[in-house]
Amino acid sequence: MEGSTKLKAACLVGWPAGHSRSPVIHKHWLKTLGVAGDYRIEAVPPEGFAAFIGSLQARGYVGANVTIPHKERALDLAHADARARAVGAANTLWLEGGVLRATNTDVEGFMGNLDASAPGWDRACGAALVLGAGGAARAVLFGLLERGVELIYLANRTRDRADAVAAQFGARVRPVDWREIESLLPRCHLLVNTTSLGMAGEPPLRLDLKGLPDNAVVAELVYVPLQTELLRAARARELRTADGLGMLMYQAVRGFTLWFGKQPEVTAKLRAVVEADLTTS
Repeated sequence: MEGSTKLKAACLVGWPAGHSRSPVIHKHWLKTLGVAGDYRIEAVPPEGFAAFIGSLQARGYVGANVTIPHKERALDLAHADARARAVGAANTLWLEGGVLRATNTDVEGFMGNLDASAPGWDRACGAALVLGAGGAARAVLFGLLERGVELIYLANRTRDRADAVAAQFGARVRPVDWREIESLLPRCHLLVNTTSLGMAGEPPLRLDLKGLPDNAVVAELVYVPLQTELLRAARARELRTADGLGMLMYQAVRGFTLWFGKQPEVTAKLRAVVEADLTTS
């Protein structure tokens, strides 16, 4: 493949990587916008990641998405912007004048999906509760703080991890014990799950949501299955929700724009295409 393609091409680099729906999203946009390009999956183990990223241009790539377990390592291999450094992870790489640059689009992916799914959520958001303390949680925290949320409770099954992440973000992020979650719900107008709980093959996230205010919003980052037990409980209470598939689509917009020079849109048609792929896989 090296140097053989005349098309602009980008890829997803991960280990494993075959489960990703990113190719479905980007190939839909390439077709819709009439761009002569391609988007591929590259399964690269950790020991080969640095060499692969160093040869992106030689392989015919203009950029790449980076997924587990490479997001933190990518920071050291590219010129990362302030957002990626603050989050501590990069998920999008692109070549600019021969220089490899990195950013984190999980921030705008989460915020864009939240704004689209629950317009005006931030007008009544006194406090938020974020579950999990990994890279996705850091992206969510960055976005919420940037938007002006005054207080964010951060709960993780391992408390010391929550303490460490909260310390990185300052006094507006308050670490709490996992067992405190339900008692904190009446104070929160936004609940966000960034953990793997509820994902296919993982235990469900079971919470009694009766304490949440009636105008609260529940956001989920898991998108397989599309409706997790958490979302089902939120919808049973007629709360507004933002699902993980929406975030996946919105986080892809900037990468596509950087690689192919056209800004795509997240549409109902795109969602239907990705949902169909999830259903048939």
